Formats: sequence, structure tokens, C-alpha cells
Amino acid sequence: MRVLGVDPGLTRCGVGVVEGVPGQPCTLVAYYVVYTDPADDLALRLLHLDRSLNELVAEHQPESVAVERVFSQHNVRTVMGTAQASGIAVLAGARAGLPVQTYTPSEVKAAVTGSGQADKAQMTAMVTRLLRLAEPPKPADAADALALAICHVWRGGTRSKLAAAADRARRGGAR
Repeated sequence: MRVLGVDPGLTRCGVGVVEGVPGQPCTLVAYYVVYTDPADDLALRLLHLDRSLNELVAEHQPESVAVERVFSQHNVRTVMGTAQASGIAVLAGARAGLPVQTYTPSEVKAAVTGSGQADKAQMTAMVTRLLRLAEPPKPADAADALALAICHVWRGGTRSKLAAAADRARRGGAR
């Protein structure tokens, strides 16, 4: 399974692509950070992010997209930008006809490190180790995006199967 992971951000949006199957080590395909200039108009920043993510989806042909779920932060301006970037990432996957799954930061941390309380350094170290990289991916946004993709490979298949079974049960019960 090839997964494109997105750590949404308006100024820095991490993107990571991995291949793998549940229970096995994943393989790095690529990682990027899409930058936008805070001095630019919001519409232009979102357009740049949209174009960049669509190009990366077209280039890497993932089977699914994993996006970090936006959670409440104290800084409303930061959470608004993150939410807007998240929407663009979800749209890029949907536009390509791909399944899109969101994960909370603690879900990703638990999947990758075994602890939902892991810090950035622990996450980056585990991503480096799990993907058998010579050096840690930089900046941290790229490492976070790769962690999202790894999380989806390892957990997403099960989630998708459970969701499909629940949908079948709902449809069957509605007859």
C-alpha cells in the first residue's frame, strides 16, 4: 500500500510518501515540505498549497491519503491556518478519488512510538529507525508527515475494513 501523509500547516506543510503493509517495515518513497510566504494573500497561499498537493498526489499515485486531524490549540490564528491547510489536503485526496483518513497526533504517536505522549525528538528518531534512514528527515514537518503515512499503513487498513463492515451493516439493517 502506498500512502501519502500530510502534516498540515499554512506556512510549512509536511508531505511524506511511504509503501508498506501492516505488520511489516515501511519503505520511504519521498518527503517534502510545501512552504508558503506569510506575507502573501491567504487565497494565494491556499492556491499554492492546493496545486502542490495535487502535483504530489499525481506524481506519487498513492492508494490513500492520511492527514493529521486538527485539534484545539490556544492560538486561534495557528489553528485556523492548520484547519485551512487540512481542508486542502483532504480535498486533494478526494479530488483524486482516494480514501482519506484523519488521525489525531496522539494516535500517530502511539502507532509509531508506542506512546501517545511521545515528543518531537522521539517521533523523528522512530521514523528514522522505522524507515531505516541514514539521517533524520528534516524539518520536523516532514518527519511528522512520514509518521502519519506509517500510522495509516499499520492502522488504516483495519480502520477501513471496520468502516466498510459498519456501512454494510447499516445498509443491511435499513432494508
